[in-house]
Amino acid sequence: MSFDRGDHRGGDRDRDRDREPRVQTAKGRLRAKHRKKQRRRKTGAFARRRVCRFCADASIAIDYKDPRNLRFFVAETGKLVPSRISGNCARHQRGVTQAIKRARHLALMPFLEVAL
Repeated sequence: MSFDRGDHRGGDRDRDRDREPRVQTAKGRLRAKHRKKQRRRKTGAFARRRVCRFCADASIAIDYKDPRNLRFFVAETGKLVPSRISGNCARHQRGVTQAIKRARHLALMPFLEVAL
């Protein structure tokens, strides 16, 4: 049995369109409010903002020839760690990214961590 594109697309759209919108009761609103509060409690109110380590300590330089310092900004899968996780400011994140790419190109750092 073969379906033509026009025959099977849409699924239950017509059935859902005919259904009347559900009116939320006061009890339902209270339950929803409670669930929302629980979610907020679980995530925590505020996380402490991480400070860019290169802005905080000017003696640390971003250098592609030093892969030991750059390895903190590469995940186990080989992906670059985003600035919202590493805490780098935009300026230094760009520098770190460029340094990692240069170190990979010169084979100072691996493109991918291979676990045997």
